[in-house]
Amino acid sequence: MTLPLEGIRVLDLSRLLPGPFATMLLADFGAEVIKIEDPIQGDYMRWWPPFYTKDTNKESAAFLHLNRNKKSIILDLKDPEGQEIFYRLAEKSDVVLESFRPGVVKKLQIDYDTISRVNSQIIYCSLSGYGQTGPYRDLPGHDVNYLGVAGVASLTGEPDQPKLIGVQVADIGAGSLNTVLAILMSIIARNKTGRGQYIDVSMLDGAMTWLAFAFPRFWASKEIPMRGDDLLTGGRPGYGIYKAKDNKFVAVGALEKKFWRNLCTTIKREDLLEPADMEKKEISEILKKVILTKTRDEWFELSKQTDICISPVYELDEIMADPQVQAREMIVDFKDERFGNIKYIGMPFKLSETPGNIRTRAPGYGEHTEEILRSLNYSTQEIETLRKKEVISPKYK
Repeated sequence: MTLPLEGIRVLDLSRLLPGPFATMLLADFGAEVIKIEDPIQGDYMRWWPPFYTKDTNKESAAFLHLNRNKKSIILDLKDPEGQEIFYRLAEKSDVVLESFRPGVVKKLQIDYDTISRVNSQIIYCSLSGYGQTGPYRDLPGHDVNYLGVAGVASLTGEPDQPKLIGVQVADIGAGSLNTVLAILMSIIARNKTGRGQYIDVSMLDGAMTWLAFAFPRFWASKEIPMRGDDLLTGGRPGYGIYKAKDNKFVAVGALEKKFWRNLCTTIKREDLLEPADMEKKEISEILKKVILTKTRDEWFELSKQTDICISPVYELDEIMADPQVQAREMIVDFKDERFGNIKYIGMPFKLSETPGNIRTRAPGYGEHTEEILRSLNYSTQEIETLRKKEVISPKYK
């Protein structure tokens, strides 16, 4: 079976979460992704606990997940000979992804202007927190910082205190997914024009696009949303999270009139359909008491029968048993020769003719260095000389 991105080679200079997540998606659908790692420690995620351990093998669980289907080469890009290897790789590649601070790749002489002279069809993507331009371009940051500047963090939490979001919205939603989208659009454009281009992806920019519902409402009304009291953040009794009889939680999404009507009818509280004399808080208190009369799973079963938009709030150890998650193959098994069966998150979209898959485990640190150099016509003697000079890694074991 031919995968949609077979024949596309991606040189991945990124580390940690956003860049490797993006190239994981590309690799799952057939792209040859080569991780370019430095001789000091490589991708920092390699050393983040918890680890899978067996015999002498020890690997980061997060690293294995993010770097499946990829290859790894260790290169000293501060060395002219390391740069020359990178140029030769770039000449035969389609995409370069880097996530250094702005200006670093220029110092290393592997920036877009330099690489585009080697390969005019190269698609070169820089993924950073604040982007390549503007007064914040050189500032350090993480997910919480980008969500803060974007205004997203101000919408989450209690009225007197914003709260952290449980997943990395700016890193993955705004960074990784926009990177994949931009790269794929650039490949389509190159197929039409024959030219590559430069891509500037900012996690701040991406986070701001998540305001697609909140910002237009603010601009039209000129009213700053009240945290914990807006339409989708606690302002509607029929849209929220409630504790059930078994101390587990349900998510109630009776937002539209028909779903609210179904809920009120089901719980025999038709008086709540048009509660002219009741405050929202009073209605919420009524719902709290009602939800406490059944267990989480009883409410979910009732929702299936009555169309009332109630679902379970699962802990992570429960999602694998959910029949919908199973039907969509969103938890998949992979046989790792070192650690046995490992469960991974599956493909977020389904292609009928060319579905993505997990073909190979994540690479060891510099595991494919020799293989890749041989593909560039480096001789055994040249490879050994590069090893002695520490331009590349020691022989992989």
